[in-house]
Amino acid sequence: MKSAFFTLGEGNTPLIKSRRIGPDAGLDNLYFKLETVNPTGSYKDRFAAAAMTDMLSQGKSRVVTCSSGNAGSALAAYCAAAGMTCQVAVFIGAPENKLKQMLAYGATVWRIEGFGADPQISGRVFKYLKHLGAAAKTELQVSSYQYSPTGMAGVESIGKELVEQLSEEQGIIDHLFCCAGGGGLLLAVYRGFQAALREQQIERLPSFHCVQPVGNNTIAGPLRAGSDRAQTCQSTTKIGGLQVANVLDGDDVITACRETGGRGYLVEDEYVYEVQALLARQEGIFCEPAAAVSLAGVLQSAAEGNIKSEETVVCVITGSGFKDQESVDRMLAETTCPVISLSEFIEQTA
Repeated sequence: MKSAFFTLGEGNTPLIKSRRIGPDAGLDNLYFKLETVNPTGSYKDRFAAAAMTDMLSQGKSRVVTCSSGNAGSALAAYCAAAGMTCQVAVFIGAPENKLKQMLAYGATVWRIEGFGADPQISGRVFKYLKHLGAAAKTELQVSSYQYSPTGMAGVESIGKELVEQLSEEQGIIDHLFCCAGGGGLLLAVYRGFQAALREQQIERLPSFHCVQPVGNNTIAGPLRAGSDRAQTCQSTTKIGGLQVANVLDGDDVITACRETGGRGYLVEDEYVYEVQALLARQEGIFCEPAAAVSLAGVLQSAAEGNIKSEETVVCVITGSGFKDQESVDRMLAETTCPVISLSEFIEQTA
């Protein structure tokens, strides 16, 4: 008998219309899908819930995973709630706050030199993780269709929700922008829309656009160049969560983007940090740098004249700003919060 769906309350996240950034860029209908409000602060909770449900139905009790941060945090939390063991191999460069979040939930965490940055080391780590995942009552959970299609099916709910949220107000979504490391997020949202199309809830698919940091050009560059295949790279980006040197779901992402008329966009790290601050200060959205990557792609696309002002555009905001303290410190580098006396306070605010 299949177990009941295991949940911590993930999903059904808000869709917020841009108040300032969109209009300033000449976009009348720019929306943000706020995955920051999930239980552990990212969309990976959808993956963890589906993965945990499947494992419980099989009587399994140990998760082995690798992560650049969010997947490890989500799986650690859901394992804690389910009474399972969680062991995480972490990409080098993962933000410290994400590591602390995993440890807070009781996970065992290893940082492996070169993992995530060097494709050869990463390939060897993945191979060994598959060996560990084959042990009794154990399953390897990686947020990629290549490794964990059942868990990734949970992420497809983002696409299904977007269809419901915009169907009455705007009708069809014209453009959907996703950041990409391994590409699983974009592919999952695409498949969620495919399901809606099969069920005749929508008349056509949006154009899916893949946005990556310049320093992790596995998918967006080949897509722009007309290639059908993603490529490995030496990952040099500092954007936590998107340091994935291997292809993973990249080939399928290129197919999905090209099939829907989407494009690939490469953005500089420094610009991503600027957009992260812009989201906080002009939209009230406090997100991690990886979440700002999708909007950086939108703004690049709008500047190139690829989006009409009246078209409906959605950015998936993947995770909370609390997950990456270093980027917050960067944002506030010139901001102070001094301790002052009451008289000084009165003087400064009079």
